[in-house]
Amino acid sequence: MSPMVCVLGGVQAFGLAASLSARVAQGTRYETVAQAACLAALAVVGSACGFAIQFGPDAAATMAVTLLAMTMIAVVDPRGRG
Repeated sequence: MSPMVCVLGGVQAFGLAASLSARVAQGTRYETVAQAACLAALAVVGSACGFAIQFGPDAAATMAVTLLAMTMIAVVDPRGRG
């Protein structure tokens, strides 16, 4: 397996973990830190989307799907408060 594939996979895992932690930390004293980490992760994964284009459309599409999932985790409220 290519080391770059491992790095891109690690970036994706970091991004998803950061967005999940922002959702879980909502309403706690760690909320601000988790939101800052999520925002940083969104920037890193977004940048990695552009970087991954050179490795082919599959790599870029995978990064884009991760960015979409991170955005949905951060935005959608599963409790359904309206």
